[in-house]
Amino acid sequence: MKYDYLVVGAGLFGAVIAQQAIENRRSVLVVEKRDHIAGNVYTENIDGINVHRYGAHIFHTNDDEVWSYVNRFADFNDYINSPIANYKGELYNLPFNMNTFQQMWGVTTEAEARQKIENDRKEAVEEFAAKRGVSADDFTPANLEEQAISLVGRDIYEKLIKGYTEKQWGRPCSELPSFIIKRLPVRFTYDNNYFNAKYQGIPIGGYTRLVEKLLEGAEVRLGVDYLENKAELDALADTVIYTGPIDAYFAYSLGALQYRSVRFETESLATPDYQGNAVVNYTDRETPYTRIIEHKWFEFGKDESGNDIPTTIISKEYSSEWKVGDEPYYPVNDEKNQALYLEYQKLAQNEAAGKVIFGGRLGEYKYYDMDQVISTALNCYRSL
Repeated sequence: MKYDYLVVGAGLFGAVIAQQAIENRRSVLVVEKRDHIAGNVYTENIDGINVHRYGAHIFHTNDDEVWSYVNRFADFNDYINSPIANYKGELYNLPFNMNTFQQMWGVTTEAEARQKIENDRKEAVEEFAAKRGVSADDFTPANLEEQAISLVGRDIYEKLIKGYTEKQWGRPCSELPSFIIKRLPVRFTYDNNYFNAKYQGIPIGGYTRLVEKLLEGAEVRLGVDYLENKAELDALADTVIYTGPIDAYFAYSLGALQYRSVRFETESLATPDYQGNAVVNYTDRETPYTRIIEHKWFEFGKDESGNDIPTTIISKEYSSEWKVGDEPYYPVNDEKNQALYLEYQKLAQNEAAGKVIFGGRLGEYKYYDMDQVISTALNCYRSL
């Protein structure tokens, strides 16, 4: 059988393309290397708990079109992401807000908090500038550490940024480029809502159910490695939508792009509560994991019938260096890797002339939030 579209990858980007094609009476074959659909947003129901197998995913968007689109395929609960930071047993609210500042310094007014941050920030900038032999006005941060301290001062940096960031990137903040932190969200209100988004929530029943709906009408083949069967699969369709790593598509001919990878240790516990919150970040350098996710709290500790779940499941998240063969998570968007990606993009444009479209987080070597993936996929299909 000949298909209109071959979609490589059953994550959000590929599933949206497939849905749009099916809606427009096109035939679609989806091939997926893993043994399940939904890519990194895959949720697996275990003992009534929808476990986010590849890390916490909270849907949030300001895009009316995207919100309207996803609500065609799932109902969303009203979960609000309000993570906690644990620094050597001290607990702080995130994002940085008046609750955080009260916990850290005992201040209770916006004026006090602003003054404290400004004093810390100004003192640090003057110190950096003196070491550099320039005036404070002429000082430019040379690395992430200087950038972060210049924005919020040493207290917040040392307790809530330094250790977490170094675990995420696997190197000292003084060796990371300053552009990674262009700004830091600081609120002078008592608001623990992490995302400043118009819409937010978790699809009831989990993300896998949402993607199943998107893929209705498409033929889906799991456990199929496209790159190992490329010629045979390409012959089955007029147009290929490729959502895998762009460098892998070209057999790493120009070298491998860099990523950070993530490893999870998941445990089922015979207790109704482990940490009382869906996400707790461990911001000290000594704790080996970056955060603990307690999955049941994404759905308020209830099963689909509204009953309290008597057990819990947690996942400890460890950041690691990526190598070919590992699961790529976060692109390392430094200048060297962006330059290499642009070279691969030139190759991809030549392939696109032969009706191969590269899209998604890996195909475009770009960090996307879920709503951005969906919006990009919708626009991509319109352009076909």
